[in-house]
Amino acid sequence: MRLMRRAFVAFAVLLGLGALAPAHAQNRFYLVNNSGEVIREAYVSSSRVQNWGPDILGSSVLPAGNQVFVTPTFGDCILDVRVVYQSGREATRMGVNACNITRIAFGGGGVYQQPGAGAGAVIGGGAVSGNPSFTLVNATGTTIREIYASSSQLSNWGPDRLGSSVLNPGGSLYINMPGGLGCMTDIRVVYMNGAAQDRRGMETCSVSTITWR
Repeated sequence: MRLMRRAFVAFAVLLGLGALAPAHAQNRFYLVNNSGEVIREAYVSSSRVQNWGPDILGSSVLPAGNQVFVTPTFGDCILDVRVVYQSGREATRMGVNACNITRIAFGGGGVYQQPGAGAGAVIGGGAVSGNPSFTLVNATGTTIREIYASSSQLSNWGPDRLGSSVLNPGGSLYINMPGGLGCMTDIRVVYMNGAAQDRRGMETCSVSTITWR
């Protein structure tokens, strides 16, 4: 494992998935966290060099369901990307051609091509299989009154997983997901004031806990 990389990366954090990439992105891309776990460190470098360099997140973290726009200061297209989760688990995407993609996703399917280079085809990352059930931890500091979780293949949310209960700050709820519908899960929480928050297309087979912040 390469411990350090010399290449420096400039970036701007953009929460949510609604913003658009610059028209002439070159080797720029969105680093997307679909893992269900906080990413505490991220490293990006040219595949030509042997050191990872500094953590591009610095003193920040990348919460589950959010993304960061990465603008390398070097011109190479072929990049290596490494992330470290709060648990200490690591994941990498090696030898990615960043000049042909818009997003590199961890936990949700891989690398997505630019329009015109395959119309959204996946060119990196592997299929994930397993049990999509998970434990949802309320780390928001606010009471949650409703929780919905359903396979991304379905068009409806299904029942409120809390029923007549609520999920207080610091509390957790085990959510049993049906098998046979894949690993991609949509989650919605509704707070006591009626505000709702959605996270769609989360890969839940490779995680046991999702910390909702």
